[in-house]
Amino acid sequence: MPALSLLRTARAPLAAFAAMGVLWGTFAAVLPDLKAQLGVGEAQLGLLMLMTPLAAVTAMLLAPGVGVALGRVALPLSALAMAAAFVLPGQVTTLWLFPLAMMAMGSATGLTDVLMNARVAALESSRNLHLMNLCHAAYSFGYAGGALATGVLRDGAWPPGWVMAAAALAAGLVALLCFEADGTIHGLARPQGQGAAGLGLVPLIGGGIVLIAFLTENAAENWSALHIEKTLGGSPSEGAMGPAALALTMGFARLAGQGLVARLNPFRLLMGGAMLSACGALGAALASTPTMAYAGFIVMGLGSSVIAPTAFSLVGRLANPAARARAVARATLYGYFGYFFGPPMLGFLAGLFGLRAAFVFAAAMLLLVLILSPLMARQKA
Repeated sequence: MPALSLLRTARAPLAAFAAMGVLWGTFAAVLPDLKAQLGVGEAQLGLLMLMTPLAAVTAMLLAPGVGVALGRVALPLSALAMAAAFVLPGQVTTLWLFPLAMMAMGSATGLTDVLMNARVAALESSRNLHLMNLCHAAYSFGYAGGALATGVLRDGAWPPGWVMAAAALAAGLVALLCFEADGTIHGLARPQGQGAAGLGLVPLIGGGIVLIAFLTENAAENWSALHIEKTLGGSPSEGAMGPAALALTMGFARLAGQGLVARLNPFRLLMGGAMLSACGALGAALASTPTMAYAGFIVMGLGSSVIAPTAFSLVGRLANPAARARAVARATLYGYFGYFFGPPMLGFLAGLFGLRAAFVFAAAMLLLVLILSPLMARQKA
């Protein structure tokens, strides 16, 4: 299918992915200023961010019901709510209010993420297309754009509240593109009858792979700026280039993967991506200059780019067709334990052992994909 036709087909989830990328890219790049605004260290900041995954998981559990209740407007309304929630952390200077702001961000992000991945899986199935890499590329490019713009604004002495508000406005405008005439996500309702609701091992194994991918990817995105600025002595603009380099690499690699995924064995692609990403994480951990760290993040981005979209796509293709949307929703729930617990976990490790040790841990986690990928391949039968 021509590129423009693909973009038109996937317009709604593409917009949701891009909006989410802008918001989290901005948050990652402005995190050093938020940390200074709150007056806390890495370990304390990791603790304050722990409410994010708890809220996200709750929202993900409720997402299928929300999707059924709201029908075709479920995805656009959740994306707009997500944009609004990201205004909050920049306005907070009191410690006890920051976890509440993170809860709002986490719940809106969790809800949107389930719905947009389920929508992509439904489009892939009904149109017999590969769209997951394309949509995840939109997240990466949005993330890079948010991070780079934040670096410019920080160099211009914008306070974090203004930066987050500007990102929320931009993401909200993008989220308006999520409205579509027939955007109902079918297959979210829980089927009736004994044994009808069973999903099998596919979403569990696939979700485990996504968990590892998101744990390492999002942790690197959130802590790379601090690693470059604190460990390596970089400037704010150099710090912002860390998450931007990772996200840009992942975006271009996912665009390339959009064509390669139909030609390569997806299980070998998962294992190769994990090994390459682990090498990049070790390179970032051992870096002595910002330039060396950028190289590590670029290699990490090349490897990580294919892991999550390939796993999501496999869950959609291997699951029972009648429960495809629920299977993808369940895999998203499992996977986003890594997305949200990754940054706080690496924050604790960074506080105890330093940021270098945190990236070594990320490399070790990636190697677990070499075990899970063959397990998932056996589910084909």
